[in-house]
Amino acid sequence: MFDAGWLNIGSLVLGLVAWIIPIVSILGDKKQKNKKWIALAIIISFSACAIAICFQFFYNLYLVNIEDWSALGDTMRGVAVASTVLVIITILLNALTLFLYRNRSAL
Repeated sequence: MFDAGWLNIGSLVLGLVAWIIPIVSILGDKKQKNKKWIALAIIISFSACAIAICFQFFYNLYLVNIEDWSALGDTMRGVAVASTVLVIITILLNALTLFLYRNRSAL
């Protein structure tokens, strides 16, 4: 059928994308940023975060379908903590991006 391990790899990669995009926006060339780029970067960042969490839902669904209850029980706490950290840091980085961009455009 498919290798469910790719869901975890995809989730990790998308989680990193969700963090890297606002960091690039914050550290990038401040003179070339425009409203459309910032808005697109934030949308992509939040979308990557949401898809990363969905991949974890699908991986947990896979574990339920194959009835691997011990793996599900062992990983749920880690998935919950990692998802919470992913969402909080993504929100903070994007809020910082908006705050800094708002201050730059006022200058």
